Amino acid sequence: MRFIVGNTEAGKPNAVFLVSGERACNLSEAHPGIGHDLMRLITDPALLARIAAEGMAELTIASATIRPALPIARPGKVICLGLNYVDHVKEGGYEIPTYPALFLRTLTSLIPAGAPMIRPACSDRLDYEAELMVIIGRGGRHISEEAALDHVFGYTIFNDGSVRDYQRKTHQWTPGKNFDGTGAIGPVVVTPDELPPGATGLDIQTRVGQEVLQNANTSEMMWSVARIIATLSEYSTLEPGDMIAMGTPPGVGHARTPPRWLRPGELVEVEIEGIGICSNPVQDEMATAP
Repeated sequence: MRFIVGNTEAGKPNAVFLVSGERACNLSEAHPGIGHDLMRLITDPALLARIAAEGMAELTIASATIRPALPIARPGKVICLGLNYVDHVKEGGYEIPTYPALFLRTLTSLIPAGAPMIRPACSDRLDYEAELMVIIGRGGRHISEEAALDHVFGYTIFNDGSVRDYQRKTHQWTPGKNFDGTGAIGPVVVTPDELPPGATGLDIQTRVGQEVLQNANTSEMMWSVARIIATLSEYSTLEPGDMIAMGTPPGVGHARTPPRWLRPGELVEVEIEGIGICSNPVQDEMATAP
């Protein structure tokens, strides 16, 4: 199944839509109590199974009319991997890690697909990072790698917009990875039955217009989805609705000569085969200030 959270008119509450091709069904209307994001579906497997059996209702809308929102309005944890593709490790000047480089994203740093990605007033070094994102369905601690994929609700797209000069100010990457309005998610969340196990073998690409900036495949990840879930659950209880960003392939802007930063007025697109496209315009912070 494929879901989008959003609304069809400004000011209307967000709804959960089941998507098939160019059409969508408003599940929040068809199933009262489903809520305004994916959490009810994540935590109610019986309801999810019923929707899967029923399929699309007769009343459908054009999926292109949906204004996306975050699939999880307030995720408990957003855990991100750095350095999960060998060639990206090398272009960044790092040694190949033996344990995943991990950092957290704050809620104010996150935006839905379609919303402006904000270049901050204090820096012009806003970079792009195409990433596969995992949404946890069934939580747990000390999850085995063999059972890990049973804990996945779905997969979506993440553009880990990074402000590179601030990322490099300390050994911890928190500032450069958490500027307001820099991390784009969505719009489509795809359940695991629609994709290869662990979402492996999928082409992943970043574009600005006709310029292809990243072009790789999720089979190139050093740590698989299953292995990362097992690794994270060694130290932290994973909970329904937690999100895991799986790291970016080579081709990022800061590693190019000259560096290729995102500029206001550009439209940056991250596409993952079988999932969709996360598209966001780039704007200056000053342009959005009141």
